[in-house]
Amino acid sequence: MTSPRVLVTGAGGFVGESLILELLASKRFIPVGTSRRTIGLNTLCQVLTLDLNRPKEWPPLSDIQVLVHCAARVHVMNESAEDPLTSFRQINVQATENLARHAASCGVKRFIFISSIKVNGEQTSPGAPFTADDSPAPVDPYGVSKLEAELALMEIGRETGMEIVIIRPPLIYGDGVKANFLVMLKWLNKGVPLPFGAVTNLRSLVSMENLVDLIIVCIDHPGAAGQIFLVSDNEDISTTRLLRELSIGLDKKARLLPVPQRLLLGIGRVLRKEASIGRLCNSLQVDISKTCERLNWKPRIDAASALRRTAIGFKQRER
Repeated sequence: MTSPRVLVTGAGGFVGESLILELLASKRFIPVGTSRRTIGLNTLCQVLTLDLNRPKEWPPLSDIQVLVHCAARVHVMNESAEDPLTSFRQINVQATENLARHAASCGVKRFIFISSIKVNGEQTSPGAPFTADDSPAPVDPYGVSKLEAELALMEIGRETGMEIVIIRPPLIYGDGVKANFLVMLKWLNKGVPLPFGAVTNLRSLVSMENLVDLIIVCIDHPGAAGQIFLVSDNEDISTTRLLRELSIGLDKKARLLPVPQRLLLGIGRVLRKEASIGRLCNSLQVDISKTCERLNWKPRIDAASALRRTAIGFKQRER
């Protein structure tokens, strides 16, 4: 029996590359990547040139059974576009919808969309985690664009019969992580004192190992079709503990100052950095019980081990 061919968009990205490498290691599927440019994976698997802005140039996908859509215009802290929502919609909504219709017309059986927990919202109250069945409440343009893409995909699924699977991860970390997580690693590695020694929030995170493992389960699990899944390490941690676990991996002593959480939030408001400080002080928890029960899945690696591995990987890259 021929192994299913799985197309992964954004193959040169953080999630896409990790997913393809794991698919190759599993030997159960034949991964095919897409990218706008030449990437290192070209020597390991087939990589198609696919620009989401140029649908007329897209190759036929008649030999693809499952498509995992990782490519997106990602959320950034310092947005430079004059109209961010329009920019997000161009790639995250319009291009996603066009790609899904193209996939359905080519006979692709299942379309897995990597969405975002931002569809649910920005923070949770104590003891009230987000669930997959909550009413969406996105706050920023990125979250709005991901919700609109989800709704468009579900409609395409109803129209064409192509199976739609939606995965909403929270913050994703792992070897090679970038953005604010990388900044924290650099601060810790340099021994910079950080005012986060008394933060008692609870946040759900997901390691790359656990996210990729869930995506692979969703490729052929019959219970995944037509469903929305939340994913995490299934262990919520405070910002203080997050920094301590990373410090252990770096083999550094964490220099965390016990600044009261309310004071930090107040400083954030004064400096107009409320959103940034809020992500470090507020809680965002997700309930993955539906994911675990419906798919008979559980995270492959615990949060402490995954965080320490991430820090060790960073340290090795810095040498």
